[in-house]
Amino acid sequence: QLQLVESGGGLVQPGGSLRLACAASGFALDYYVIGWFRQAPGKEREGVACSKSSDGSTYYADSVKGRFTISRDNAKNTMYLQMNSLQVEDTAVYYCAADSILVSVQAMCALSRKYDWGQGTQVTVSS
Repeated sequence: QLQLVESGGGLVQPGGSLRLACAASGFALDYYVIGWFRQAPGKEREGVACSKSSDGSTYYADSVKGRFTISRDNAKNTMYLQMNSLQVEDTAVYYCAADSILVSVQAMCALSRKYDWGQGTQVTVSS
């Protein structure tokens, strides 16, 4: 059974950092395009960062460029989202997803395809 489980969320003050993790099971993550998404209360889900290892392409939403970094550890079959300089506006539930290697990072982060979402992990940025 293919499964992704997010972890690492929490409460952090503005300017702080968090690292989210997404553990994959049932498939090898290194053969997939990976992405992180978030949904704030009352807002639609949006793509935050997506990455394709086969061509090295990466996409970041303008709101997180320079602050967030997506990565993967194939040995651990886990993807990460390092979030620095967190802002109140980053408060949301964060989700991860994986897609076919044929999909572009832009298409994935634009949510042009449907994904089966897990529970997500809550990130709250507040003083």
